[in-house]
Amino acid sequence: MSEPQERRRKRWRWLRPRSIRARVTVWATTLLTLVMLVTSVGSLMFLREVTQQQLRDQAADSARDVVEYIMADRFDSYIPVSEPILRLQIVDRETSEVLASSVALSGLPALTLQEPDENDFRMDTLACGETAGTAPDDCFQVVGYGVTDSAYGDVVVLAATRTPQVLAGHTLELVLGGMAIVLLAGTALILWYGVGRALRPVESISAEMDRISVGDLHRRLPVPRSDDEIAHLARTANSTLGRLEESMVRQRRFVSDASHELRNPIAGMRTKLEVEISDPEPDQRARERLLTGLLSDTERLENIVSDLLELARMDTDVAMIRERIELGSLVREEFTDPRRHTQAHVHESEPVYVVVNRLRLVRVLTNLVANAERHAHSRIDIIVGHGRGAAILEVHDDGAGIPVKDRERVFERFSRLPESKQLDPGGSGLGLAISREIVHAYGGTLVAGHSDMLGGALFTLRLPDREEAEDGDEPERRT
Repeated sequence: MSEPQERRRKRWRWLRPRSIRARVTVWATTLLTLVMLVTSVGSLMFLREVTQQQLRDQAADSARDVVEYIMADRFDSYIPVSEPILRLQIVDRETSEVLASSVALSGLPALTLQEPDENDFRMDTLACGETAGTAPDDCFQVVGYGVTDSAYGDVVVLAATRTPQVLAGHTLELVLGGMAIVLLAGTALILWYGVGRALRPVESISAEMDRISVGDLHRRLPVPRSDDEIAHLARTANSTLGRLEESMVRQRRFVSDASHELRNPIAGMRTKLEVEISDPEPDQRARERLLTGLLSDTERLENIVSDLLELARMDTDVAMIRERIELGSLVREEFTDPRRHTQAHVHESEPVYVVVNRLRLVRVLTNLVANAERHAHSRIDIIVGHGRGAAILEVHDDGAGIPVKDRERVFERFSRLPESKQLDPGGSGLGLAISREIVHAYGGTLVAGHSDMLGGALFTLRLPDREEAEDGDEPERRT
């Protein structure tokens, strides 16, 4: 941008009102000014035309009465008049001599020397000043009729009516202009006050936002009692703050859980290495056992890190491609291989469709089936169905089951029951937590309970049912 353009831009920027209150007041007042200007001009022109037309019509009626009378007779003296037409004249066409008149025009010359055109018998004109026997600034609407065979001969009958003073001068314009100024000033004041009152909650919301920091995400914005856009904005901002607070809590919990779970195996590995290094005459067999133990600890660390990364992706809601999947077919494909899942038995009745990311759903199902295989004695039943607008998958096992008091605890991060620690010492305690968060991300639920069918644990997965979708639907992609 050139320097002159920059200077012009800065100059106009100073002229622009910056606050919403000022902008609304200025623009609304400007718009109202334009509307009132157009309306006032139009109304003034219309009022003038209507009033003048009414005056001309009244004058024409009086003139026609005179024409009818003189077609048969002459006036003995003055021409009789009635309100509001007080000025009448009969003027000779050839000499412009006044042959008869009303009292108001006695002794005065003709109101106008203008005559009707050859092809017309009527004329309309304006007469002002002393000709009408009044002050110079007085004007009259004059209507004339030409008559050829009257008692006075070839004459013109003139009738005049005074133009109201409010129309003759600029009184009407001044009155309308004054009323417009008062109305605009009052409107601007009302707008200024009304917008300021409407935006008053914004000041308290802004002040509260200034006080909110990363450590104060528990604070909330004041919500106005009026159910308007500002109240909706405050509620939306509070909802956003709630999500931010929840995200911060999850991140802090993630960091705390990660440091706690990683500290123990790392400390154990460090201790084993320090002991081995400090031994002046290390035993070869002891070293092999040490390396085997370190390999096991390394695998456990790898599993923990992998699970933590998956949790981090869930916490940050990493974009995943979703597609429409038939749940029963997916379960059969993954868990009916007798060489991999000897205890699993799949039951389904009819096709059930869900819209999910395939890899994540497989991760959930693998966690549930793996958990059941660890605790089952001899049998696992996987049942696929739907009901109440949801796709339902149940995993039953004939193991010892889960105590009622621990059925929610098993979904907590790094939470492991004593039996689970015995059956899988190297586990991280993150599998079920990851599964529930994946399911929640898809608007579903995952709960633990008791299996009446096999007597052990029961995990019930519910996802929104997409069975009503057409087979030709495109996969849904969310970013």
